[in-house]
Amino acid sequence: MKIGILLSGRGSNFKAIKAAIDKGEINNAEIAVVISNKADAQGLAYAAECGLKTVYLNHKDFDGREAYDREIVKHLNEAGVDLVCLAGFMRIISPYFVEQYRNRIINIHPSLLPAFPGLDAQKQALDYGVKFAGCTVHFVDEKMDNGAIILQKCVPVTDDDTAETLSARILEQEHRAYPEAVRLIAEGRLKTEGRHVKIL
Repeated sequence: MKIGILLSGRGSNFKAIKAAIDKGEINNAEIAVVISNKADAQGLAYAAECGLKTVYLNHKDFDGREAYDREIVKHLNEAGVDLVCLAGFMRIISPYFVEQYRNRIINIHPSLLPAFPGLDAQKQALDYGVKFAGCTVHFVDEKMDNGAIILQKCVPVTDDDTAETLSARILEQEHRAYPEAVRLIAEGRLKTEGRHVKIL
């Protein structure tokens, strides 16, 4: 299975996926291309250092979201990508992109969806006063943070948590959940029925 990574920043979840592949925890999978909309993204630099194929595409050079996504899809197709992993890609993808890779795009979000979609999910959780938070790996559809849920990991919220401390604990779980979801897909162990994703 060939994986395409899309990122905008440090790429810590990309690194977690790559480490799991390198350690043999994910078999029959390889990272075929890493694409970023930020030239100075740390994740892009790391991918280049690892000898992976990298692509920088500035979204400001394109006339609208779909035009940009068409160029991304072209690069994914050229690399023979089977699965797209959004790893801190700070752009909402277009319906065109979703349709080209229907049920083959996954994302990780730092909340227990459907609670607290969008930005600053950890702060949203603290402001709401929840006792547990976590992360969700989900398929991507046309709506933000909405697709069918693959895996969730839970962390307790303490009385003295800040957005930073909670984010750090959630991130530890993200680095476990995302590679696990990729492994299940690579092994053909997921069955999706509507919103329900069964692990076989």
